Amino acid sequence: MDRLDAMKVFVLAVDEGSLAAAGRKLGRSPAAVSRAIAFLEERVGAELLHRTTRSIKLSEEGERYVAVCRRVLIELEEAADIAAGPRTAPRGLLTITAPVVSGEMVLRPILDAFLDAYPTVSAKLLLFDRAVNLIDEGVDIALRIGPLADSAMVATRIGEVRRVVVAAPRYLKQHPRIEEPGDLAKHQVVAMAHLPNSWTFKPPKNSSAPRTVQFIPRLTVSSTYAAVASAVAGRGVARMYSYQVAEQVARGELEIVLAGDEDPEMPVHLICPQGRLSVPKVRAFTDFTVPRLKKQFALLKKSLGAR
Repeated sequence: MDRLDAMKVFVLAVDEGSLAAAGRKLGRSPAAVSRAIAFLEERVGAELLHRTTRSIKLSEEGERYVAVCRRVLIELEEAADIAAGPRTAPRGLLTITAPVVSGEMVLRPILDAFLDAYPTVSAKLLLFDRAVNLIDEGVDIALRIGPLADSAMVATRIGEVRRVVVAAPRYLKQHPRIEEPGDLAKHQVVAMAHLPNSWTFKPPKNSSAPRTVQFIPRLTVSSTYAAVASAVAGRGVARMYSYQVAEQVARGELEIVLAGDEDPEMPVHLICPQGRLSVPKVRAFTDFTVPRLKKQFALLKKSLGAR
């Protein structure tokens, strides 16, 4: 059995979550998929997958091995594309990751247009509110919000976002004025379940110490969309990324408070591993997407007005 083919089968089985799903995608029987994985397990001398009749789970050795397989397969694809020359037409599967809301609101419509322009490219868009390891998880390119850690990634800056405190106009009319961060203690707060029950603001004048406001939420939700909707409904004050509430602010459904106390803007980048930009599909996506993303983030920023 060909080892590279078996590695492709193994990675696909992990991505699809079952041997049967991988078999359907490959046009092979689950037994053939199982034989390919057993072949790899014999070669490495360890069990890679814990199998049940309905699901599979990576073993500790499998976790390490699947990351190696992804790197090997990506490097082979890069080598083939580089050898074919820069005029090679973009083709194949492009894997992209982004935070959930920015991926749905901003990136997905641009990706749709890209796929229309490049019919020989297909795409997988993975939306997670966590930092994805591009190499280990086989991702070509990522949209990242916030400062970048030092890495070997190639980064292209496409805009900036803010963290803003917002509330519905009718809520603000019915509750005490919010003039400085400490005033939030008198207010109902709509909080995100995965974040701490505190908000930190830039230091006041003549101080280097950031201000932290602790609170007990009136409402806690696990969805950004739910938090925005609850704020629009007048349930309380929420703190969101600026792009997440730009439309609601522009329509007058939400107002920004404490604009003068916001932290500095955070950068937004597209990043990809070193060497991936030489792959035609990645280069084409970057060239197509970067100017459109810059325009979209600039429009979102303008819709919020001056700080």
